[in-house]
Amino acid sequence: MRAYHDVEWGVASHDDSYLFELLILEGAQAGLSWSTILAKRGNYRSAFDGFDPVRIAAYDEGKLESLLADPGIVRNRLKVRGTVRNAQVFLAVQEERGSFDAYLWEWVDGAPVVSRPRAGDHPPARTELSDRVSKDLKRRGFTFVGSTIVYAYLQAVGVVDDHVAGCPAATSVLGRR
Repeated sequence: MRAYHDVEWGVASHDDSYLFELLILEGAQAGLSWSTILAKRGNYRSAFDGFDPVRIAAYDEGKLESLLADPGIVRNRLKVRGTVRNAQVFLAVQEERGSFDAYLWEWVDGAPVVSRPRAGDHPPARTELSDRVSKDLKRRGFTFVGSTIVYAYLQAVGVVDDHVAGCPAATSVLGRR
């Protein structure tokens, strides 16, 4: 968890492959701990063809059944099927906007929302921004994108930077990915 925080969490990402991976992982995390998903991340990469949305969007029933038998991932039928649906919708957003990056960062005019809570303060579970993004993602057909999941996602990919004041990672997160 420390390495993920220090190197990855809150880093402003503009890489569609990474944005898709984190969107899928955040949805898989619903109801579970993030440490559980991080521990399975390598298995997810392998099982889901390196998070290639084109390949995932084309999965057939046989592939879905093999995924549901894979002990290396969370074997929740709705989450596995949702990953395929999310890949299809992700591709549609890329087609519409040129990239998912363009879609996502448009919500914040291209600049991260930076807050510097004090140590011991906890960021909110959701915000007005995550409510709006969640509503739009759902309208487009994405699954596992409730406001709380979306807020965690926005934090993870650096659209929202909630590193606490004084955190060494807070001073160097912009533009590392």
